[in-house]
This record gives sequence, structure tokens and C-alpha cells, in this order.
Amino acid sequence: HKLCYKHSSTTAQELRLCIEDQEEVEESPVDEFGMTPFHVLFSSVEPSEELLEALLYRFPYYVLGWKDANGKLAMDYLVTNWTGENKILLEMALQSWMLSRLTSWGATLWMEVMQSKVQAVLAEEDKEQRKTLC
Repeated sequence: HKLCYKHSSTTAQELRLCIEDQEEVEESPVDEFGMTPFHVLFSSVEPSEELLEALLYRFPYYVLGWKDANGKLAMDYLVTNWTGENKILLEMALQSWMLSRLTSWGATLWMEVMQSKVQAVLAEEDKEQRKTLC
């Protein structure tokens, strides 16, 4: 969590090393606000693609579906703080959260349907409409 809060000065390598150390301790990925590292990263002004990759590698897809103490998903913060640069981050998160699971189930048709929904979210220019799609 601390490294995600300090994301502007944290490298992906530092985060990976910290995650490896935490695996030995088996700490909960949720802080006192009910936020996962994804919530923290996505609530920042300029979230990092490299840090997101490190988190996606470490945590299972379903952690992206956890809500914080305010009842928000991590992706809610990303959509609320939308910038053009966040588009790739949202795509990466949606790929992990929705499509990876369907692929592992062998649900090809569902995966194709969800892939088109992901593309619709990414293509949507209206911020409020994008929120409803997520």
C-alpha cells in the first residue's frame, strides 16, 4: 500500500520486491479504508502502467472486484479520474477482471461478448456514460 501511495517515486521493480517480501508475511491486501493496492493506485492522479502490471501479476483477478469502505471498486476511481492515459490501464484491468476468467473457463462466446463490452467502455467519450458501462 505504501508504495502505491507513493507511486510517483516507486519503480515497478521496488513494488515487485516489496510484494515478494509481503508474500512471506501473508499480509491482507486491504488497508484500514478497505482499499486494495488497486484502489490506491487508481485513485492517484497519474497511475502507472508498470505498477499496475506488477499488481496484476501478484493478485488474483477477483481482487479487482472488491469494494472499499465507500462501496467503490478500484476501477470506479480510475473512471472517475479519467484521462486519456488511463484508457490503457482500464483496458488492462478489465482484461484481467473479466476476460481472463472467461478464457480460463473456455467460455469463448462469452469472452467475445465481454471483449466487445470492454471496447465499448474504452471508446465511450462521455464520462458519466462510461461509469454506467463499468
